Amino acid sequence: MKKGIHPQYHDNVKIKCVCGAIFKAGSTLPEINVEICSNCHPFYTGKQKLVDTAGRVDRFKTRAEKQIKAAAARKGKKVKKAKAQAKKSKIEEDNKDKK
Repeated sequence: MKKGIHPQYHDNVKIKCVCGAIFKAGSTLPEINVEICSNCHPFYTGKQKLVDTAGRVDRFKTRAEKQIKAAAARKGKKVKKAKAQAKKSKIEEDNKDKK
């Protein structure tokens, strides 16, 4: 390794969380402040919070409902078209039989 190009490594660095938890670890920074840790993160605590900023969840739900309705309408048109084609082919077959 080249000398003088690597950052200084600290063995006992304090990692402080907003919730008050303090951890010790190794890092190139002398002290680290974090906003969330394993003691207060919803995934680890099981207390999930749904943060709805400016109705984003509602907008997503309405957009998803529109897509579902549009897909159902497309499917309905395909069914109608298939029925019309079947009726048309049946009429053509009847006309051929009459001739």
